[in-house]
Amino acid sequence: MGWKVTGPYPRDIKKKILVAAPHTSNWDFPLGVMVRSIIRDDVKYIGKASLFKPPLGWILKPMGGIPVDRSRSNNFVEAVVQKFDSTDKLSVLFAAEGSRKKVERFRTGFYHIARMAKIPIVPAILDYEKKEFRFDELIWPTDNVEADLERIEQLFKGVRGYYPGKSFHYPQA
Repeated sequence: MGWKVTGPYPRDIKKKILVAAPHTSNWDFPLGVMVRSIIRDDVKYIGKASLFKPPLGWILKPMGGIPVDRSRSNNFVEAVVQKFDSTDKLSVLFAAEGSRKKVERFRTGFYHIARMAKIPIVPAILDYEKKEFRFDELIWPTDNVEADLERIEQLFKGVRGYYPGKSFHYPQA
């Protein structure tokens, strides 16, 4: 399909959060599945609970899907931190925007999970313009949440998603 996977993927890091963007299309999922087979890591992913109902759920759960109920407030961050604390190896991918809609700021749950679980964040950049799925250097969360989030968002600034108009901070024509 003409895509390439670039950048350092930290296979030796047993626990990590991958944060991917821009997430503008359903086509991002099959692309992610292909990349997962290339990097040969059992990366789990988070999806809205409604996607995991039969018959689609029969496919998504065995593919590493973790359903999340976004309709009500729950202790999602704490539950995922406990999951990381209770296992020796876990990699979970989050869509930075938490949606395919255009957003002005990334969601912060992935960041707080990484900070509380004391694990690194692996930026995963989906660049449809360059046909490149790029991993960037690890980011270890600090106590400066705003500075860390700004640093993460800057990595994705101007990157073109499948639908450029929905991409995070993509220049408009």
